[in-house]
Amino acid sequence: MSVSDSATALDPVTVSAGSTLGESFAAAGLTMTGPNAIVVARTDDGRLLDLTHMPDAELAVQPVPMSSPDGLNVLRHSAAHVMAQAVQDLFPESKLGMGPPIENGFYYDFGVEIPFSTEDLPRIEDRMKEIIKRGQRFSRRVYGSAAEALEELSNEPYKLDLIQDSGGIDGNELMEVGEGALTVYDNLDPKTGERCWSDLCRGPHLPSTKMIPAVKLLRTAAAYWRGSEKNPQLQRIYGTAWPTRDELKAHLARLEEAAKRDHRRIGEHLDLFAFSTEVGKGLPLWLPNGTIIRDELEGWARETERAYGYQRVVTPQLAKDDLYYLSGHLPYYAEDLYSPIDIEGETYYLRPMNCPHHHMVYQSRPKSYRELPYRIAEYGTVYRFERSGQLFGLMRTRGFTQNDAHIYCTFDQAREEFLTVMKMHEEYYTALGIEDFHMVLALRDPAKTDKYHDDEEMWRRAEEITRGAMDDSGIPYVEDIGGAAHYGPKVDFMIRTVGGKEYAASTNQVDLYTPSRYDLNYVASDGTKQPVVVIHRAPLGSHERFTSYLVEHFGGAFPVWLAPEQVVVIPVMPDLDDYAAEVNRVLLGEGFRSQADLSDGRLGAKVRTASKRWVPFIAVVGRREAEERSVTVRDRTGTETPMSLDDFVALMHDRIDTKSLIDAGHITKA
Repeated sequence: MSVSDSATALDPVTVSAGSTLGESFAAAGLTMTGPNAIVVARTDDGRLLDLTHMPDAELAVQPVPMSSPDGLNVLRHSAAHVMAQAVQDLFPESKLGMGPPIENGFYYDFGVEIPFSTEDLPRIEDRMKEIIKRGQRFSRRVYGSAAEALEELSNEPYKLDLIQDSGGIDGNELMEVGEGALTVYDNLDPKTGERCWSDLCRGPHLPSTKMIPAVKLLRTAAAYWRGSEKNPQLQRIYGTAWPTRDELKAHLARLEEAAKRDHRRIGEHLDLFAFSTEVGKGLPLWLPNGTIIRDELEGWARETERAYGYQRVVTPQLAKDDLYYLSGHLPYYAEDLYSPIDIEGETYYLRPMNCPHHHMVYQSRPKSYRELPYRIAEYGTVYRFERSGQLFGLMRTRGFTQNDAHIYCTFDQAREEFLTVMKMHEEYYTALGIEDFHMVLALRDPAKTDKYHDDEEMWRRAEEITRGAMDDSGIPYVEDIGGAAHYGPKVDFMIRTVGGKEYAASTNQVDLYTPSRYDLNYVASDGTKQPVVVIHRAPLGSHERFTSYLVEHFGGAFPVWLAPEQVVVIPVMPDLDDYAAEVNRVLLGEGFRSQADLSDGRLGAKVRTASKRWVPFIAVVGRREAEERSVTVRDRTGTETPMSLDDFVALMHDRIDTKSLIDAGHITKA
């Protein structure tokens, strides 16, 4: 159960044998229609059941409303089924892939000979609305035999592949899949009970298609079957569904705003970065304007880390395979590494992360307890293989540079050090005006112990330190059961843009496992060797991902200290070019990123050009300004303020030195 679900949880209802869950909920006076309608039920062990479920014995279950996170997933999963039915009604030869709910929506993959076009979406959506209006009933059915499943799915190759690969059918024997039997959901005509359409699915679903109140298809895309480029390419249709039309309308408005703020669009407009087919996919070229943002962030991080007691290091971007066998990346994570490089008979790899190199820095000489905590930091570039279909601007790249650091400390120091790491995150985010953020505590899944190391005491201590620091921080967090790394729990900081996108900005970890692999020790006060605790942290994530976030967060209108162009000086007429150039020299001398627009053209056109680049300040100079050694400062809102040149210089220094957000985020049309 998610935190959001538990916060709005309804009291359990006891259902008698022979009664459906829906009948019992209705008898208990619960809401069964509208945006807060009960759509499924949750058992004590977390399973979700259809309202048509009829228990064999008395059963206590918790009602789940549509407006809850689990309820929304059921709504969107049901909408995906309706979309698939509509597609097969209109395109009978299409083959079914998979159609899960996703954040704020759903998708379904189809095998079709001719890709879907934009014009197809309104037709499919109209057909969906017809199905919804008819009120078809979702009905769960269990396959009774392998022969039945094979016969019914004989025309659906992707469904057959799915169940055969997962062990659903072994030869002629029907096997159980996941938590139960192999099931299919039928859409039944509400009047005759005849089957209108079917889909292999674990469920659960809404009782009726009529309970899908607001749905919209968004776009199409290509997608490989099961995410592998070795498999056939399918056509994916994305959609969204909400409990009310108003919520749908609000979501579409957010999507429109997010499209305006897309970092790829703004990055091209502001000349921040580029990609080259000659260089390779997923390997960004930082242009001068983007490099300014990158350098400003890195400079800020260096200053902050120095104040927090970190020392800077620089380590190589490749290493021998011995290091990655020691770290565990080989052979288990070889698919994430680039191909090995042979150098004089020895095998090297481009590094996928900085941790192993930093451990070698720590190990370079013995450390005493007096030297701990030992904090080292590096903006280190790493390389990981991402499939081409997963690459996305600066957000998903194959090479990126991380705001990485590692803290080596005693067990007694670990909780306070990890708390300081969390406060450092909060300090960065507050300075950038990021208000919507929380942490995710990724823990072990008790049912899948083979995924993790088996030192139970080590897990207990790591979780104790991690959770204790998180509680002390006061920063909200949720738990993710099953999201832990194989060597310990981890903490992800999640931040959300004004457009509604949520990003994992950084991953942080208390690591008790790695010291034993690398023999990372310190000499204690009694002269004995003791293992250190390693804390992994990267508050600003990578340059690539964090810059893409900031582009969308500010919509291209960066605060003055981050803006690639801070001031444009514009003379009212050509005979004032000399004074404009003088003002520009003064500003450059003060360290500001300034330029004078002395090109031919009218004043209004020059102002519009600078405004379209979201330059924070435009300094207009006329005869009066030249006589008084002043400027008329125009900000992003269009407000014009006359002031002396000295006062403008002081204003700029104040906005930059304090990293002020006063002038950030005012969007104008590009």
